[in-house]
Amino acid sequence: MTAKPLLPQTFWFRIAANCPRVEDFPQSDNPWALLDLPASCALPELAQLDGRESWAEVRVGWNARGLGIAIRADGVADLQLQPDRPEGFANVHLWIDTRDSRNVSRATRFCTRFGAHLSVRGAKTQLTVEAGRRPIARATAEPPVFPHGLIVSRSELSRAKWMLELFLPAQVLHGFDPETNRRLGFAYQISDHVREDQFLGVGRDFPLGENPSLWSTLDLRD
Repeated sequence: MTAKPLLPQTFWFRIAANCPRVEDFPQSDNPWALLDLPASCALPELAQLDGRESWAEVRVGWNARGLGIAIRADGVADLQLQPDRPEGFANVHLWIDTRDSRNVSRATRFCTRFGAHLSVRGAKTQLTVEAGRRPIARATAEPPVFPHGLIVSRSELSRAKWMLELFLPAQVLHGFDPETNRRLGFAYQISDHVREDQFLGVGRDFPLGENPSLWSTLDLRD
C-alpha cells in the first residue's frame, strides 16, 4: 500500500504560466462572446500530479484594458438537480498581485481578491453573477476602492456545462502596468456542490487566500 504524501505535489513547484495578449476583448457588441479567448490562453491542469482530475478549464488573456478570465466546467447534469441552494450554484475566487510579490507572506495594496457568486434564475437554465472585490485576511494594506459595476461578466448554463467569463478592467487592478511589469501573482479557487474544489496550485490546506508567496505567476506575453 502506497503511503499518501504529506504535501501535495504542486507544493514543490513554482508555477509560471503564459498569459497571451488578446486585443479584441471585451466584445461589447456581442452578447454571446464577451472574451472568446483562444486555446493558447488555457492554464495548465495540475490536478493529475496528485492523482485527481481537473473538471474546469481556465483561460486567461490580457491587453492594455485589463485581464480576461474564462472558466468552462463540463459535466453538470447532476448540478441541475439542486439549483436553488442558499450558497449558490457555483463560486469562483481569484487572487491577483500586480507586483508578483513572491517574498512576502501577507497581501499588499497591490493584491486584490475577486469573488463571483453564480446562482440559477428564471427557468433554471440561466445563471446570474454577482462579482466584486472581497477582503483578504491579514493584508498589510488595501487596494483603492473602485466604482461598482466596472467588472463585466457573462455566464452560460446547459445540461453539458456551465461557463463564466469575467473582464477585470485595469481600473480594478491596482498597479496593473504591462509597460513596466509583465509578471502577475495569480491564484484561483473554483467550487460547485458536487465536485472537489479546483485550484491552480496548492489548495486550502495552506493559507492560500492570504499569502501571496503561495500564488502562481502569470507571464504576460505578446
